[in-house]
Amino acid sequence: MATQGADALVNAAGTSLRMGSGVAGALRREAKGPIDDEAVSKEPVDLGAVVVTDAYDLDADHVIHAAAMPHYGDGRATEDSVRAATRNALARGDDLGCASLVVPVLGTGAAGFPFEDGARIVCEAVHGHDPTALTDVCVIAHSTAEYETLARVADDVRSG
Repeated sequence: MATQGADALVNAAGTSLRMGSGVAGALRREAKGPIDDEAVSKEPVDLGAVVVTDAYDLDADHVIHAAAMPHYGDGRATEDSVRAATRNALARGDDLGCASLVVPVLGTGAAGFPFEDGARIVCEAVHGHDPTALTDVCVIAHSTAEYETLARVADDVRSG
């Protein structure tokens, strides 16, 4: 995720916006700037909400932090939180005038939501989004097995 290039990268965040491990940790390390401090200065946010920070040294203009899970240790991501966070990230990308956006499958990993279910929700949100600026949205996965699942789910959603 942290090596992807786009107008905006979406961070899989919790409501505290603290950038710990997984996607958030990778972005924090590669940004080489106070991205975590900037994100945390905007907390707390509601579940499903998004905030924007600078991307620092990442190959992007913005990072959109999408709160798909409660603060670490306070619960797991849900179908509703993944859907809301994804839709809000897409809308914010449009509001920022972004043409390209890279989004992980939100709510999985540390957030505990099943990957295949999360992939379906994210792909459905992307497929159903009516963009005003976005022309290229890339949904990414971490491992080969996740990528294969994501590709299958994306095909199902597109043909569906």
